[in-house]
Amino acid sequence: MLSRFTKLFLCVILILLLLASCTLLRQPLPTYLDLPSGTLFSHGGVEKEFYALPINTHERPSVIPHAKGGVIMSKLGNETAKAALGRATWKLLHTMTLRYPEHPTDDEREAIRSYFYLTSRLYPCGECAAEFQQLLELYPPQTSSRLSASSWLCFIHNKVNERLEKPTFDCAHLDAEYDCGCGDESDKSTISPSTTKDILTGADLVAGG
Repeated sequence: MLSRFTKLFLCVILILLLLASCTLLRQPLPTYLDLPSGTLFSHGGVEKEFYALPINTHERPSVIPHAKGGVIMSKLGNETAKAALGRATWKLLHTMTLRYPEHPTDDEREAIRSYFYLTSRLYPCGECAAEFQQLLELYPPQTSSRLSASSWLCFIHNKVNERLEKPTFDCAHLDAEYDCGCGDESDKSTISPSTTKDILTGADLVAGG
């Protein structure tokens, strides 16, 4: 006859063996590493870092696949073409932010945020795109309103101008430099100087839109 202690010991061993068997038979969840961006993806292709964000985070992660990643285009050697491309692109981006909604929806915020990151990948000047990616890493897009988006882009433009040793823009009069075609809008806001500074970048903000 087995003693009570021996029976208890055998039961414990049996339970441990069953638990070990379940662990070995359970298929591990696949994990993937996106080489261009270095982002780690877990089961179902969902970014692990998404779950680490607080529920009420100020800037939501992009929902458009491949918005973030490495520069796609090669170096642009033609300086004349590079300068013309730069002027046209700044015109497009500034006009876009100056016409951006005053009170954007979550979908609109994600759209413009993804647009900036996609531009940093697909911009035809590879070395320019690489610099834009570095600026996006240091100063993520601000998309909560027309004011925040246009002021953020003006700050980024001035960062580029400082490196190129060009005059910087007065962000309080940005709409005078880049006419957004907003004259037909009955609720057009004027842009006037303000002492408010952006919390993230420290750039001077402007009142209005």
